Amino acid sequence: MFDDLDTDRRPLVLIWEVTQACELACRHCRADAQPARHPDELTTAEGKRLLEDAADFGDGQLVVLSGGDPLAREDLFELIRYGDELGLRMTITPSGTRSLTPERVRELADAGVKRMALSLDGASAATHDAFRGEESFEDTLAAAAAARDAGLPLQVNTTVCADTVEELPAIRDRVRELDAVLWSVFFLVPVGRGRVLDPIAPDRAEGVMEWLQAVAAEERFGVKTTEAPFYRRVGLQSEGEAGGARRRGGITAGRGFAFVSHTGEVYPSGFLPEAAGNVRERSVVDVYRNADLFEALREPDDLKGKCGACEFRQVCGGSRSRAYAETGDPLASDPLCPYVPEGYDGDLPARQVGTGGEHGAESDELVDPAD
Repeated sequence: MFDDLDTDRRPLVLIWEVTQACELACRHCRADAQPARHPDELTTAEGKRLLEDAADFGDGQLVVLSGGDPLAREDLFELIRYGDELGLRMTITPSGTRSLTPERVRELADAGVKRMALSLDGASAATHDAFRGEESFEDTLAAAAAARDAGLPLQVNTTVCADTVEELPAIRDRVRELDAVLWSVFFLVPVGRGRVLDPIAPDRAEGVMEWLQAVAAEERFGVKTTEAPFYRRVGLQSEGEAGGARRRGGITAGRGFAFVSHTGEVYPSGFLPEAAGNVRERSVVDVYRNADLFEALREPDDLKGKCGACEFRQVCGGSRSRAYAETGDPLASDPLCPYVPEGYDGDLPARQVGTGGEHGAESDELVDPAD
């Protein structure tokens, strides 16, 4: 029996984008979601085969149903119940729309959903709705309250970019008020509609990471980052653990993470849309374990530039999705991380040239007004 956390054998997170249909048209949408469902989406039968294959990864495989808005599929509850019967840990990321009524939230819980994730990109209707370009704030809060009433654990997802970074302290307060179990903080990758948004600078990102480490120590809810694995490096440095040899590696695209598109393409991540196979032709287990792209992404020693030279590459490894989006090479250095390994004298990502060095700029650090 293999190690349950062996990311060479199984993804810790398997996302299935069940549809790209959605009532919203958010400014940062990776999927560039549209109102109507795509005619070539995986059918109910194909979706069930995918879930059967996912169960072959091992007991309790985590499956995230995403979109678009998963509720756009009429067979959603059938798929959830089927995955639950297979022993999968079924979770979901619905859109905060009027269709996500308290009754539907209860139905999700009854069907077997183990956790629901909702997006908050602002702490008020004015900021959240302005970022998303749609009125979804009140619907999102109502769905969060319904999840609490249904006993369904809630995760809050937040996008970090130039438009949202100042809202983070206030969003933190909202996460606490909503009794969320986890705050997942996503650092923008320029794909889909998100290409028009401005990311924060590397030095600013370092300051946000340091602040998030403090938040994690102070709050009852957990904190994780998405597409920013150097959060782990920042934590290790704050603890004085040089090299990070005493911790497992985090989840990065293709290493503990896999994504199945609405048409069955298997990607290392939804933010790294380089297909390694299709579940209509090949088991997702086979693609994850044996496809060349996935195998390459699981070799931190093969990374290039300063990521390849970094002593934290085993526990961090950089965002492979951001490297791909900005350079076309998934093994290149993560341009958001400002850390430069001691003695490294090679090329730096273009956006890092002239930045403030490995520890970030004090004047740019995010400060919680409550401190």
